Amino acid sequence: MMTLKLHIIICSTRPGRVGPPIAQWFHEITVEHGKFEAHLVDLAEFNLPVYDEPEHPMLQRYQHEHTRNWAASVNAADAYVFVTPEYNFGPPPSLLNALNYVYKEWNYKPAGMVSYGGVSGGLRSALIEKLTLTTLKMMPMVEAVAVQQISTLIDGNKRFTANEHHVSSGISLLNELYKWAQALKTMRL
Repeated sequence: MMTLKLHIIICSTRPGRVGPPIAQWFHEITVEHGKFEAHLVDLAEFNLPVYDEPEHPMLQRYQHEHTRNWAASVNAADAYVFVTPEYNFGPPPSLLNALNYVYKEWNYKPAGMVSYGGVSGGLRSALIEKLTLTTLKMMPMVEAVAVQQISTLIDGNKRFTANEHHVSSGISLLNELYKWAQALKTMRL
């Protein structure tokens, strides 16, 4: 069995965000699942400005340190889970910006979504994100976790309390991600 690296990416970068406790929960079930070497990746820590590279990312001739750091992080993973909110029926601009920064580093890798929000649970955001992922030659999973009414599931200490359907959806997502990550790794060798 090959060890595959899964990056669980916290996509919101705004102050007061609730993505970190959801990502922490997903990291815990990933570790328990046992098939991935799981890493939490906080997009806010990369401090990416609005895309500022002078050359096309396909060339991988990055001029800025922040881009080189982000490219190395993206390149290190075999699969991704994007922990993403929904902003005005779409993805957070921080995620779209980060996706556009690099290209080949994303290619031939599977991606899952753990979305959160109000009534929709971030599903509209996840749907739009999938369009961008396919253009980056990624395989978005059908299986996903959608956290509805997130404000009712975060306590005063910023801890996320998952429901059983979140856990079962998360395990289904991890099972499918693992299959795809194994298969797609052969395309990158």
